[in-house]
Amino acid sequence: MPKQTDKNQNKIRLNKFIAESGICSRRKADELISAGKVKVNKKVVIELGTIINISDFVTVDGKPINPEQKHIYIVLNKPKDYITTVSDDLGRKTVMDIVKSKFRIFPVGRLDRNTTGVLLLTNDGELAQRLTHPKYEIIRTYRVGLDKALLPEHAHRISKGMKIDDIETAPCEIIIDIKDKRSFTISLNEGKNREVRKLFEVFGYTVKKLDRKAYANITNSGMNRGEYRHLKNIELVKLKRLLGME
Repeated sequence: MPKQTDKNQNKIRLNKFIAESGICSRRKADELISAGKVKVNKKVVIELGTIINISDFVTVDGKPINPEQKHIYIVLNKPKDYITTVSDDLGRKTVMDIVKSKFRIFPVGRLDRNTTGVLLLTNDGELAQRLTHPKYEIIRTYRVGLDKALLPEHAHRISKGMKIDDIETAPCEIIIDIKDKRSFTISLNEGKNREVRKLFEVFGYTVKKLDRKAYANITNSGMNRGEYRHLKNIELVKLKRLLGME
């Protein structure tokens, strides 16, 4: 008897199809769909959760897309004054002016313009989605420099979790440099917008330096500012294990 084909193997969620094309994460794909920027077979689709055939003709902002066959994983030691986006309407420098790849890749999450350090770029939409989803509680470690010494009572309150803009932050770990109490490392498992800066601004500090030293198991050890490299196989294996992708 001829082997039957599972009809579902030719089906895929639209946001996953877009993510696997190397344009963005699934979350960003949902935003594009809701904004009416996605067409399937020349018809606008705005319903989230839409299932399509893998052979369907999909465009985003009028440009045809196809899932990438090869996934790329690059870590950049981001310098200051670069925007963490693929492009910028104001003509400012973006991280894509530094990282060169023949594949369409995008930054995972955001580092603000004046924040330096570890930034992952990829075309693996599933991995990007998991890295930025609160469910996976991915640890981010920063080296922080303040305008004045950090008082122990403030460090204690921040480490226990506190409310900022009506949102509760999770507990975190702070290790103060005994030689210079303006400098310390902070490790947290959230990625809220400007969270580290806001935590200290509450107590009247100004963050003068913010450098992400590690994101999950990925570090910028031995890398010069502005330097980038492909992830080592062992790094990728550990990262996927952390994300439950094995």
